[in-house]
Amino acid sequence: MDSLKIRIKRRLEVYLELDIDGIRKFIIDILLRLKRLTVDQLFNELNKKFKISFSAVASTLGYIHSKLGILHAYKESYKTPIVYSLKEEYVDIVENALSKSASKPS
Repeated sequence: MDSLKIRIKRRLEVYLELDIDGIRKFIIDILLRLKRLTVDQLFNELNKKFKISFSAVASTLGYIHSKLGILHAYKESYKTPIVYSLKEEYVDIVENALSKSASKPS
């Protein structure tokens, strides 16, 4: 595994270790399942289980995109929302980190 993937794996593991209420794991799981989503779609999914504001969802998704580096962001035009997708080269890393964090006692 190259050094960039190792750094991203470690960042993701730390990000998930700091998950207090389960929202981070839930978001990563949704990203794995849906592969592509907008802030609106993620907000609707999260609101089924958690009480969270739209701006908190947007900032969390932005953080995952900018700091963890596992997402690709695409905007077709200035009128359309940004579509975030999980980068294929990180799917296995994300799955491993998610299963590793799920096996740890809370």
